[in-house]
Amino acid sequence: MTNEQRNPAPLSMTIVLLAGVAVAMWASWLGWDQHRDVHPDGSTTGPYEAWQVAGLALGLLIPVCWAALRGHGRAAVLGISGGLTLAAAYDWSDDASGLFVVGAGMVMLGSAAATGLVTFLTSTLHRAVAGTGRAGH
Repeated sequence: MTNEQRNPAPLSMTIVLLAGVAVAMWASWLGWDQHRDVHPDGSTTGPYEAWQVAGLALGLLIPVCWAALRGHGRAAVLGISGGLTLAAAYDWSDDASGLFVVGAGMVMLGSAAATGLVTFLTSTLHRAVAGTGRAGH
């Protein structure tokens, strides 16, 4: 039985904590940049630069790995992807076309997949390392 199955209170608190961390990280890395860059040929990019998105992703590795090492993998996936989805939907909600909903859905699916992968890899690596440290192995 995992920590999540024994006591649901820490699971929900961890989800809320991680969602808050994800929203705060979005605000600190992406929330302040709201302008698009116009290039000489008239094309536009942005509003985010690649380094901002990479910083957000790398910064979220710490809380995801923290949760995975404590047996809260499900909370990591739900909290991080939920927080990022909420932040993206809020940040992009002023889009008159309504396509921000599609973008927020893509953030939800992509962040859930990435968080799930990192959680799985962290848990697997942790079990492998912990298994080699036991007597008789």
